[in-house]
Amino acid sequence: MSIWERYRLRLKRKRLLVRAFRKRRELKPAALRLSQIRRNDILVFATLRNERIRLPYFLRYYRDLGVNHFLIVENGSDDGSREYLAEQSDVSLWTAHASYKKSRFGMDWMNWLLLRHGHGHWCLTVDPDEFFVYPFSDTRPIRALTDWLDTYEIRAFPAMLLDMYPKGRIDAQPYREGQNPFEIACWFDSGNYTITKNSLYQNLWVQGGPRARKFFADTPEEAPSLNKIPLVKWDRSHVYLSSTHMLLPRGLNQVYDEWGGEKPSGCLLHAKFLSPLTEKVSEELDRQEHFAGSREYIAYSAALTTDPDLWCKWSERYINWRQLEILGLMSKGNWA
Repeated sequence: MSIWERYRLRLKRKRLLVRAFRKRRELKPAALRLSQIRRNDILVFATLRNERIRLPYFLRYYRDLGVNHFLIVENGSDDGSREYLAEQSDVSLWTAHASYKKSRFGMDWMNWLLLRHGHGHWCLTVDPDEFFVYPFSDTRPIRALTDWLDTYEIRAFPAMLLDMYPKGRIDAQPYREGQNPFEIACWFDSGNYTITKNSLYQNLWVQGGPRARKFFADTPEEAPSLNKIPLVKWDRSHVYLSSTHMLLPRGLNQVYDEWGGEKPSGCLLHAKFLSPLTEKVSEELDRQEHFAGSREYIAYSAALTTDPDLWCKWSERYINWRQLEILGLMSKGNWA
């Protein structure tokens, strides 16, 4: 990388940090319990809107993993999400009525909270429909993973977004509040993924899965990216660039081995494709607050109207993380 490119990346990082500092004014405290956060606590950061039905299981899942505190931005919900979160003793809650789109799809808000409250902590930044799975996650708490990462001075841990879906119509079986979503959405694509490397930011770019084959079959290059780096030992100099797909400094993106080995990695089981999606698509098409003119939701609307079934003969039923490792979707690397 040239001196000029390094300078440009440093400047971009500073601009994003300044932007996050300015956007802090859009966040209004709703229920802050920040005094509970201890020095070594593991934190979850999230932005959401109208996710009340998902919240009980989302919080329970991450509590069971060993997360200590949740820092959440609620963006104009009218379904009771704000009231429910405000009652949770391990949640610090902010509300934002400003544009999700103009906050870089919530990342300005996340970058500010990470800057202000995440420094020195292992921070997991996820959506309410994303569930972090890592090697041995069925028997070891998340602190076992972060302790191991600390031992080897690894600052970032990647996870591929794995779209989960039911067999049959997405809306055939209603999702109940508090239910494990993978009792319904228990299938995934085991192949048909493509990987490229971003030469500037050094991150991998992964696309494919059911969204590529079903919603973007004619334009696979426009399919959503599945590469994420959700778990980071945060420093106030860090900043997310585009969702959790990549960070600056760019060294945080080098979470893979180019010399034939494997570094540990996980998956984010993505529980988007459940019965609440139909209503969510209508809402987001009206709001037009998502990336590229809500292109993804336009594709959802068109496909779900005609054929709302993502299952195919190559679909794989989810068992556990070991299955994902065997399929090459995640790796325990040298963590035994």
